[in-house]
Amino acid sequence: MKELLKKIARVIVRAVIYTYCKIVYRVKIIGKENIPKEGALLFCGNHRTYLDPPLIVVSAGRHMRFMAKEELRKNPLFAFLGIVFEGIYVKRDEKDISALKTALKTLNNGGCIGLFPEGTRNGLEKNDGKIKNGAAYMALKTKAKVIPIGIVGPAKPFTKNAIIYGKPLDFSEYNTSKKIEKDVEDKVSEIIKNEVVKLSNTKI
Repeated sequence: MKELLKKIARVIVRAVIYTYCKIVYRVKIIGKENIPKEGALLFCGNHRTYLDPPLIVVSAGRHMRFMAKEELRKNPLFAFLGIVFEGIYVKRDEKDISALKTALKTLNNGGCIGLFPEGTRNGLEKNDGKIKNGAAYMALKTKAKVIPIGIVGPAKPFTKNAIIYGKPLDFSEYNTSKKIEKDVEDKVSEIIKNEVVKLSNTKI
């Protein structure tokens, strides 16, 4: 019964947020046909504002569990969205093994995980153009395909904004051993970053 109520709530909340974003932020959805309807997927995008996670969740057409910082639980709206969409909260100042295990289990069961490889808003600027290796590690560990995302626009009311889904990235050729080497993680992270940056620089 509880799961049924969650599904009903997801349908309603998706419709409300999607309509709000389309009207107020004039969001255009591009490349949705690139998203496979089945199989494990990692959605990786650039992070500008608090609007980004709900926008991805409601527009992708797949149920996904988004990885977000633990502090968002203090915000009533994001706490509610976390319950409805089964968010995975991460303690950023320490290695959160529990959150990682939950994400890996979701992917191994054919589910979807959403995250920002930057680790924080405008993380590429703060991290000298680097991203964290979490997405690369999960993709290599579970063989999940990665959907790069570019979120474009000023994120201000009544301006042009867009969310662009790129073609799936398959890193199965990098799974050459049981142990995931650091240089392989770095290489995969660089590929993901380059695709996200390319999409986020799209003119709309």
